[in-house]
Amino acid sequence: MPITEEGEVRVIIAMIYDHPRWEEKHMIKLIEELGHEVLHVPLRSSTLELSNLKKIADVAIQRAISSVRAITSTAFFEASGTPVVNNLNTQIICDNKVLTDLVLEKHGIPRPKTFVAYSMEEAMKIPEKLGFPLVIKPIQGSWGRLQALVSDEEALRGILEYREAMPSPQFKVHYMQEYIKKPQRDIRVFVVGDRVPVAIYRISQNWRTNTALGGRAEKAELNAELEEIALKAAKAVGGGVLGVDVVEDPERGYLVIEVNSNVDFKNTYRVTGHDLGKDIVEYAIEIAKR
Repeated sequence: MPITEEGEVRVIIAMIYDHPRWEEKHMIKLIEELGHEVLHVPLRSSTLELSNLKKIADVAIQRAISSVRAITSTAFFEASGTPVVNNLNTQIICDNKVLTDLVLEKHGIPRPKTFVAYSMEEAMKIPEKLGFPLVIKPIQGSWGRLQALVSDEEALRGILEYREAMPSPQFKVHYMQEYIKKPQRDIRVFVVGDRVPVAIYRISQNWRTNTALGGRAEKAELNAELEEIALKAAKAVGGGVLGVDVVEDPERGYLVIEVNSNVDFKNTYRVTGHDLGKDIVEYAIEIAKR
């Protein structure tokens, strides 16, 4: 195999994306600076030939925003013999909140009480177990979109009627979770392989603290307990490069609410100075050399 100027094995890294955002451009620059080769895979202008599987890269980094494009293109590269960060199993689990919750529960990861109902009639019974307020979420999606904090039975009935009328079958799976009285913030803990390099607080007066919805990012101080729960959650979903979302319950302590398989890190870099992009690239190169 070719050798870089630093004497390392030169690897071909496929960068898979819908369109290159700041994160993808940053990682591409890092790969080139390290003397490795970038194979661009812009999915919106690419064709994958399923009947001709050939290995064309040593490793791939999956960055597509669309979960459908991400999962199907990851399956293609893995079938062609190319390991992908993150792997197909991890992506599938993290793409569905029910699947994520089940593996977290199976591995004993502390998390909020959660129920799933498959009809409006059954969903209306869930407040008997959770009380109000409660949170209702789509089982797929990110950035806090289409989630609602429900304060009473009338509001819940209205939301459920709206969901039942939507054409997408996923909205007829009613995922409902207890509301955690967190201190106006949650914690995004980043895991890369077996390391926890950095974490941020996402702070907001709104109950949804996502930075995509206006939440403010600040550096969070890591501790042994936080690192342990993040590593356990990451391992439960299959490992890789992950964003583990943690809330602080006043009585139970840290609870994991979600695990993300395609992490944004522009704001993290801005507020912490830690280059998570470099961590991801180095992790991918490590996998390619195994």
